[in-house]
Amino acid sequence: MAFIHLHTHSYFSFLDGASSPQELVERAADLGMKALALTDHNNLCGAVEFHRQATRAGIKPLQGVEVNLEGGWHLVLLAQNPSGYSNLCRILTSAHLGNPRGKPEVAFDLLEKYSKDLIALSGCRRGQVSYLLLRKKYLQAREAAKRLINIFGKNNFFLELQQTFLPGDRTLNRYLVQLAENLGVKVVATNNVHYVYKKDFKIHDLLTCIRNLTRLEDIHPERPLNGENYLKSAQEMQEIFIEYPQALRAAQELAEECQPALTLDNNLFPRYPLPPGETAEKFLKRLTFQGAVERYGKITPAIAERLNYELKIIFELGFADYFLLVWDLVRYARQKGIRYAGRGSAADSAVAYCLYITEVDAIRRQLLFERFMSLERGQKPDIDIDFDSRHRDQVARYLSEKYGDEHVAAVCTYNTYQARSALRDLGKVMNFPEEEIDALAKKMPHIPADEISHALEKLPELQDACWRKPRYQKLFDYCRALAGFPRFIGTHLGGIVISREPLVNITPLQKSAKGVVVTQFDKKYVEELGLVKLDLLSLKTLTAIEDTMRNLSLSGWPLDYESIPYDDKKTFAMINQGNTVGVFQLESPAQRALQCRLKASRLEDLVASVALIRPGPIKGNMVEPFIARRKGEEPVSYLHPKLKPILEKTYGVVLFQEQVIEIATAIAGFTPGEADELRRVMSHARSHREMEAIGKQFIQKAIARGIDSKTAETIFSCIKGYASYGFCEAHAAAFASLAYKTAYLACHYPVEFFAALLSNQPMGYYPANTLCQEARRRGIKILPPDINRSQAQFSVEGNGIRVSLSQIKQMTKSVLNAILKAREQAPFSSLDDFRRRVFVPRPILQNLILCGAFDTLHPNRRQLLWKITGEKNVKNIPDFTPEQKQELQYRILGIDIEEHYMARWRPLLQQKGYKNTRELRQFPDRTCIKVAGIVIAPHRPPTRSGRTVVFFSLEDEFGLADVTVFEDVYQIYGNIIFSHPSPPLAVTGILQRRGNGINIIAREVKNMYEELKAK
Repeated sequence: MAFIHLHTHSYFSFLDGASSPQELVERAADLGMKALALTDHNNLCGAVEFHRQATRAGIKPLQGVEVNLEGGWHLVLLAQNPSGYSNLCRILTSAHLGNPRGKPEVAFDLLEKYSKDLIALSGCRRGQVSYLLLRKKYLQAREAAKRLINIFGKNNFFLELQQTFLPGDRTLNRYLVQLAENLGVKVVATNNVHYVYKKDFKIHDLLTCIRNLTRLEDIHPERPLNGENYLKSAQEMQEIFIEYPQALRAAQELAEECQPALTLDNNLFPRYPLPPGETAEKFLKRLTFQGAVERYGKITPAIAERLNYELKIIFELGFADYFLLVWDLVRYARQKGIRYAGRGSAADSAVAYCLYITEVDAIRRQLLFERFMSLERGQKPDIDIDFDSRHRDQVARYLSEKYGDEHVAAVCTYNTYQARSALRDLGKVMNFPEEEIDALAKKMPHIPADEISHALEKLPELQDACWRKPRYQKLFDYCRALAGFPRFIGTHLGGIVISREPLVNITPLQKSAKGVVVTQFDKKYVEELGLVKLDLLSLKTLTAIEDTMRNLSLSGWPLDYESIPYDDKKTFAMINQGNTVGVFQLESPAQRALQCRLKASRLEDLVASVALIRPGPIKGNMVEPFIARRKGEEPVSYLHPKLKPILEKTYGVVLFQEQVIEIATAIAGFTPGEADELRRVMSHARSHREMEAIGKQFIQKAIARGIDSKTAETIFSCIKGYASYGFCEAHAAAFASLAYKTAYLACHYPVEFFAALLSNQPMGYYPANTLCQEARRRGIKILPPDINRSQAQFSVEGNGIRVSLSQIKQMTKSVLNAILKAREQAPFSSLDDFRRRVFVPRPILQNLILCGAFDTLHPNRRQLLWKITGEKNVKNIPDFTPEQKQELQYRILGIDIEEHYMARWRPLLQQKGYKNTRELRQFPDRTCIKVAGIVIAPHRPPTRSGRTVVFFSLEDEFGLADVTVFEDVYQIYGNIIFSHPSPPLAVTGILQRRGNGINIIAREVKNMYEELKAK
């Protein structure tokens, strides 16, 4: 007899399932099952993946859910068809949004309202009927069953039998069969599956402990007692249900009755509300050509041809309404003065440029629209727009107001187990000492949970002997098993879906921890369902630019940001010196080193820079040939004359994805759409056979166009090597424009710019203290917080930047507003006056005193501290020492005000022969040098050789020194470099000059404190 599992949990039951939908489907297929149901707890997150995997395996996917009813009872619901699936979405949405987050409950009247096309199973021992029968409350169990029969009907309600060898199972099943006969309903056999194989029981038990915040050594009623909840074969189910063959038949019959409930790849895009008499296509075309007149002044035949070509593809793919929606959104932002910038492959579109969605002129740059959209690929367009971070939510609210809350929601993400989270959660469950796990997790790089053992072998900072013990090996094995498991639902950084029909017909909705309503499907799955996603991203750089403009207006130097010239020599001179700390996209050590060598003189150089410093180009050894050819140190050559117009601007180096498309078009005669599909296939790790087939097609087509076979093979080999890491030129161009303009602001208006950067931390590559140090290096004074002068944000005072009140540790928005409001009436005259006019909790008041905010009213901070405790006689209490003040100030502000921390160590460092960062420029290349400082951003990016190379910066009172640590040195000193907390480091190494840049190749790395103690 065949059997179908109708009660099955995947890892999308969030800590109550130990197998993926794919693993469940593959096992069901191996067992010869024709169908399978997925019934995760209170969500349909796995539905799309399950449908796709099951369809691929030739198994009928049955969509379902196990819900929590009011009262906490469990009930399994199965969708009979797409209508039933929509009712599941409605039930789940109401259960989540109508109850406190994390505690969804389905009311019985809600079940009744949406019961059509649903089948209900009475559930496990936590189902109301089984619970009451186990306690011999027969009449109450009968009434509970009758209530569900009244909702679903006798044909669509089944009493669920399970035999997992728990005490009382046989008796319970007997009672359930008797009750079914009494009520005239059927029984159905299930196994309440939570994992694929019996051996996975241990993982399920661990997840249960994590979910219930308990330990393996503790008893908990939620913990499973045995390993019987696996995906059993039909034969196993027949053996354990030999007394109830009708329950097995019912499972088969029920599965036959249900139909696949999901239809993927529908067109559910929203309809833009059009003016009377307009079609979306006509309206979009009119807006595009109006924008073209504004952008270009005159529409030439070439411009018209390009726009009409793009519009034709947009119309054929049915995305006219989508483009209108985005046009309307950015129009709203412009009307409200909200700064934004389109990016990504959308900048390959001239239509997007004419609609003011992007600022990259795709026609002037000769960018390929097919990188963004093509008929051959037929995929949904992906438009990413960055907004001033303060106003991004306002823009999202506009969408909800225009299209209705029922049509708009944020896209969720699944927070999955990575190395650190797995170590922490499993470490607690397995009762490891908290301090040991904390130390290990902090040293562990951000890697997948199944790479921990490899990291322990490879990374010297993880060589602690205690982590080699057998009990730790077991922990690491369990971490490996949990790799990629979803932990909880979060909110996508910017993804918004807008649907033509109410979203509750398509996806359940729930609230995230931030209170945002999100879909239960992530960005990948919402698109497969036929929804279109729009990325509205928060970019603090835009907020900082807006604040810079405001600071300039307040300083009497108003500036038109849009009119900033792209050929300013002073700006490029600053970039060429590598003085780009705080500059968007150009501030990392790698970018600063590149700029010192590249000698950028035009925006195109910055476009290339943005694309070059990426993992792929670095691993592909593209950086060195590009620089050498640009500087004339290496000849620029082309494998075929047809490649010259394509690669000329990148000196013969394949740098951009668009170039791969152009090469395939020019050499092999691919259509642009076919060429982009070629790029997409090549950019993913496909099989060797697929790559051979693609190469054969390319070479054959090239030969047919008169290219000799050897040249064709060489060209294909070249683009095959570059396609996987080539960068989108349109995206690089969008970022390069922003990079240049922030560099211009840093160069010409550093006080206003750095005040704005500091007001918007955290952002970028460096912490606030490093930005303050960079500001000081530029001659800007950092002014301490002052209770009468500091604002909510960092403010400009002459050639100085005043630290904001919001920078003070523990400061709250309400206290900050109360201080500013009271100060509007009159300045504070004393601490007593301040306390009379503003109520401030003591911890915040203490921090205000300790960071020096009252120094202008009373310079003795210790006396003020005693005063707020009620002490009256404080005159003879001595103040803190300058060193104590500096330390306390840094602890509260995260910023050195008067003097950088390293300055107090300078005399001792000089005695030991250590140079400061300003002195490094005096020494020639290959000088052996000693330098010390605070460690900034140690990291190990991927390298071409695969060997580990560590990069970090050392910060002292004069600036930054960039340090490179190769693998042989790293293996000796890695434990010091990545220690937590990290002490200042003392580095001995070889000074390396490359262009205007200086780098230290480390030979020895020491803890600075220990080095200075040594005789």
